[in-house]
Amino acid sequence: MGDFNLTVILDAVRRSSGGLSRVELAQIVGLSPQTISNISRRLLDQSLIVEAGKEGSGPGKPRTILRLNPAGMYAVGVHLDPAVATFVVLDLVGAVVLHSRVKTPDSGNPEEVIAAIAAEIEKLVEASGVDREKIAGLGIAAPGPIDHDNGAVVEPPLLVGWDRVLLRDALADATGLSVLMDKDVTSAAVAETWAGGPSGAGSFVFMYMGTGIGCGIVLNDEVVRGTSGNAGEIGHIIVDPDGPPCDCGLRGCVKSSCIPQVLVAEAQAAGILPGGPLTGGSVVQERFAQLCEAADAGNSAAAAIIDKSAMLVARAASVVANTLDVDRVVFGGPFWSLLSRRYLELVPDLIQQNSDAGNIHAIEVVGTGVGEDVGAIGAACLVLEHTLAPRAQRLLLEG
Repeated sequence: MGDFNLTVILDAVRRSSGGLSRVELAQIVGLSPQTISNISRRLLDQSLIVEAGKEGSGPGKPRTILRLNPAGMYAVGVHLDPAVATFVVLDLVGAVVLHSRVKTPDSGNPEEVIAAIAAEIEKLVEASGVDREKIAGLGIAAPGPIDHDNGAVVEPPLLVGWDRVLLRDALADATGLSVLMDKDVTSAAVAETWAGGPSGAGSFVFMYMGTGIGCGIVLNDEVVRGTSGNAGEIGHIIVDPDGPPCDCGLRGCVKSSCIPQVLVAEAQAAGILPGGPLTGGSVVQERFAQLCEAADAGNSAAAAIIDKSAMLVARAASVVANTLDVDRVVFGGPFWSLLSRRYLELVPDLIQQNSDAGNIHAIEVVGTGVGEDVGAIGAACLVLEHTLAPRAQRLLLEG
């Protein structure tokens, strides 16, 4: 119970933009002033919070404001994408201390990729100047589907040779850090709740635009992971009944109609882009960037491909938003910056038109408040969430 109360107080302080006094904490969390005082002292002794001046708004003694101590704890995050691996070191308030990116090797050898990731982590931690003793752990955001219980990556698209690779344990052995792993779309949703500001509050779906398209789900400020940790797999939502055949046997699924690899292949067939095999995530990323640049430069055929994808993605987002009855749809991911201008012109109206509850409440459509490194930031936030967020499991008593 003590650990749970400690995390409740930490979470309340974290969610307040300017910090909270002990009196305000007692009012918000419902604990006694003495309990608040005792836990605050523990948190101060652990350097997880600091006393940040005094405030007074009337008669009586000014109140001491408590805020998170950014230097009290750190976390490392890695986003493994078939095209590029992104790395961050976060402080306790979710601010990026240092980040880096390296091209994901296309060798098809998981051991080579894992070795490259471990080496980059060591370089980043050393360059950050962070005391290694203050690093709570390493978070990994991996493309789904994943075996959450065993920390394994299970045949992700465009990562050839990755069949049940035990990535979590391999990186724990290679780095000596405690490691957590989650799907990239779920990690992005976690990042939004921790560092996204207003876009990360309440109930929302995070539409993840990367090598594949998926969604993270947050309901009433709680991230939804599902039975196996694979919630948000939307690849087989049908968005175009007359569209290309999918490997599931149906036609016009998200997976077969609007992921970047499909759009690039369509552009190649139309002569917009040069031909050639689309092997490896880096090739897809490069060609997709060329397609988006052509659309932004006024190539009408390229623009038509991107605009059609916006319509199809909006249909998928509408299905999820209607099913869950959320406040907003947040877009982000490694390819989002290439799409953001055209999508934000088209998608909000399309989602509102398709909203079953549109005459009751509007659905806000926004880009991520976290930025381009949302996957890696989310991975590091997994560690902060696991360490600091209130969880029912903390209330279980061991007999």
